[in-house]
Amino acid sequence: MIEPNIKKPSLFRRTVMSFVNGWRRVMDVRYNPLKYVPDPSLQTYFMLVLFTLWSVFFGFLAANYLGLFNYNTVASIVIHIAILLPLAFTNAIFVDAERDGEKWLKEWKEEQSRVVDNLLKAKV
Repeated sequence: MIEPNIKKPSLFRRTVMSFVNGWRRVMDVRYNPLKYVPDPSLQTYFMLVLFTLWSVFFGFLAANYLGLFNYNTVASIVIHIAILLPLAFTNAIFVDAERDGEKWLKEWKEEQSRVVDNLLKAKV
């Protein structure tokens, strides 16, 4: 049997493609677990919440590295918690999005319509 002579991609190409695939897995709703949320507005909302959360986290880290916090045991605990909370929150959103979203999506839409109805009634 003749085996095909397929050339292995270069290390640079493999590195770039693994970076691109990792980026897509987190930042692109076509590839990350938010693709299971059927409503594009909810996908956008969750991505915006995650963006805000991670922006605050990286701002906090930058402030620490610039020396704005006195580094001691309490600061160390706070920084470690600040690392774990965004990770856990992102994981919780992605895991929930992977589940069958019909029930919570219907409940969320009903709640939003009730809020809008109450606002419109209050204005009249």
